[in-house]
Amino acid sequence: MLTIAVTEMAKAKAFYAEQLGFRVTKDFGQRDQHWVSLELPGGGASLNLTTMHENMQPGTMKLYLATSDLEAAYNELKAKGAKVNEVKDDLYGPGSGVKWFEISDPDGNRWLVVQA
Repeated sequence: MLTIAVTEMAKAKAFYAEQLGFRVTKDFGQRDQHWVSLELPGGGASLNLTTMHENMQPGTMKLYLATSDLEAAYNELKAKGAKVNEVKDDLYGPGSGVKWFEISDPDGNRWLVVQA
């Protein structure tokens, strides 16, 4: 489980659920005391969005997701209205051959989607 600080829960929740396809499992609280739990597509780790920032700052996370079909993931996210950067080569440096693209949530938290 990981937690991401957000400023506007409605925007963040819509981004993760509607554009990235995460499934909302819990939604508690309101305004500055609000958190939403989501499951990754296909299961695995869960994600908590929170307006209770404690020592976290919105927009400071950099996370990675892996997929076996990068082109399909890119096209699906783009079709859902997500602002995705173009697919690039060599994530780990020249010659690594790892293709990837980046997407950011409404607060600027960055996700790198990597070819598995």
